[in-house]
Amino acid sequence: MDNINIVNGPQNVSRIILGCMRMPALDVNGAADIIKCAAELGINFYDHATCYGDGEAEKRFGDAFPLTGLKREDIIIQSKCGLHFDRKEFDWSKEDILKSADESLARLKTDYLDVLLLHRPDLLFDPEEVAEAFDKLYKDGKVRHFGVSNVTPGELELLKKYVKQPLIFNQLQFSLDQTQLIDAAMYLNNTTTDRSTDRDNGILDYCRLNDITIQAWSPLQIGMFKGCFVDHPDFPELNAALAKVGANYGISKTAVAIAWILRHPAKMQAIVGTMNPEHLKDICDATKAKLTHHEWYELYLASGKFLP
Repeated sequence: MDNINIVNGPQNVSRIILGCMRMPALDVNGAADIIKCAAELGINFYDHATCYGDGEAEKRFGDAFPLTGLKREDIIIQSKCGLHFDRKEFDWSKEDILKSADESLARLKTDYLDVLLLHRPDLLFDPEEVAEAFDKLYKDGKVRHFGVSNVTPGELELLKKYVKQPLIFNQLQFSLDQTQLIDAAMYLNNTTTDRSTDRDNGILDYCRLNDITIQAWSPLQIGMFKGCFVDHPDFPELNAALAKVGANYGISKTAVAIAWILRHPAKMQAIVGTMNPEHLKDICDATKAKLTHHEWYELYLASGKFLP
């Protein structure tokens, strides 16, 4: 496994993260198996959110982890708070952050979270309230590191004005299908394509300039949750290119798609959500290959882009 050190954060963490959103589909033994499989493959980072299965993902992980034989101190547990689909709102209030963190700790059966992220912007957020919540969680030893998910440069600057702790992660959607993080730079000032539209205020460069590690979510998905583009009939050129590059390294098309993300010099992590041990093993082959400059562009263009 390819590991990296996070500036102002945990060290020697795996480039591939196991996303636990789908863990409620497994029983406790099945959950223990995928946690242990991930660890055996070198994955030491597990991503949760309070909204995943309305808390069931965290609970299943908490029930399953003691069965794995793993040590708590050898893994990174990350969770996210703020999304409340049940009441149709997002909430970054101090009260909700503190309550959510305590509930996550109880479900996960752990004394601390290695990382807590704010999960999508609350349009009414008060940065001073966020700072107060983070201070309490940090001083109480309940959370060691903090970050955000799907947050713009301006929102990060506003948070940083008040929050004392470094914000070390930003979860953003990025894949060969969803390349908006990089498209605007490619098509700058180009009126022939809407790919020139700046959809995120230059968040990729902002994160690189400010030592914020990007965690790419849905790295194999079409759109948000419309299935996987690997072997999908609507992506023949991309799949041909994935197969060609994969043959150069003896890895699958799926692994190549993840390797494409890891090749970016921003040193991103990729969050993968499979609960299938064999599929997870296949994905982890991505760390065996560092794509060439040419191969990376070959895949980018095969995904439907063009050189302006």
